[in-house]
Amino acid sequence: MNLRVGFELVFSCSQPIPMLLMLNTHSSHVDDVIEPDRLQIDPPIPLTQYHDSFGNLCSRLITPSYGYLTLSTEALLNVPDRPEEPAAENYQSPVEHLPDECMQFLLGSRYCETDLLSNTAWALFGGTPQGRPRVQAICDYVHRHIAFDYQQARPTRTAHEAYQERVGVCRDYAHLAVALCRATNIPARYCSGYISDVGLPPPYAPMDFCAWFEAYLGDRWQTFDPRNNAPRTGRVLMARGRDATDVALSNAFGPAVLVKFKVVCEPGG
Repeated sequence: MNLRVGFELVFSCSQPIPMLLMLNTHSSHVDDVIEPDRLQIDPPIPLTQYHDSFGNLCSRLITPSYGYLTLSTEALLNVPDRPEEPAAENYQSPVEHLPDECMQFLLGSRYCETDLLSNTAWALFGGTPQGRPRVQAICDYVHRHIAFDYQQARPTRTAHEAYQERVGVCRDYAHLAVALCRATNIPARYCSGYISDVGLPPPYAPMDFCAWFEAYLGDRWQTFDPRNNAPRTGRVLMARGRDATDVALSNAFGPAVLVKFKVVCEPGG
C-alpha cells in the first residue's frame, strides 16, 4: 500500500532563533521510500543535519529575524496493507542476558519515573506471565486507566502524573507504559511518528503526530501502542529515544511560536 505522509508547520519569529528539528521519517524506512521527505523551508535558509545517538535524523537552522517560517514535507512510502502482527518471539530476557544497548532503556528518564512507579508496577503486574503477556497487560491497563482528552494535554506531564491524573494524550499513554515496563525489568523506548486511519470506521479525528513505544522481547524490539491498543495499518516511525525529550519535533532556543500545524497520513498514489 502506498502511504503519503507529511506536514506543514508555521512559526512566528521576532528575532533569529536557533532551532533543532526532528521531522524526517526514520532511516529504518529506507527500503519503503518511493518519494523521499525532503524538508522544504520558506523563506529559504541554510540547514545542517546529523544523526543523534539514537539514530534519529536531526536538522539545525536559525529562524528569520522577523516574520514567519514555514517547514513542510511530503513523502510516499510503500507499507504493508494489513494490520500489524506480533512477532513470534515473546520471551523476556533476564536483565543479565540483555544486550548492552538495552540497558539505558531500563532506567528512569525525564518523563518516565521508574522509581516512583516501581512498587505500583510490581503490585499490578508482578503476577502476570513474563514477556509479551506482561507487556500487553500493561498496555491494557494504561489504555483503561487514562482518558484521552486533547483539551487537557500538557507538555510537562510525566508518567507518574499521568498515573495520578488519569487523563492525557498519546504521549502520556506511551510514557506510563514505558515506565511500567522498565519498572518490571522490560526494556522500553518511546517512539513518535505517523499512524494512518486505514481500516478504521469514520468519523476521523484531525490527523496528528502520534506516540507509541517499543519493548525488547525475544531478540528484537517490538511495537506496542497503549493509546489505540489494537493493530494498525500504516505506522511510520520518525524518531525513538528514552522519552519525549529525545524525540521532540522542534526545539526552539528562544521565542518562536507555532501558529499553524497540519499533518497528513493517508493512502496515496
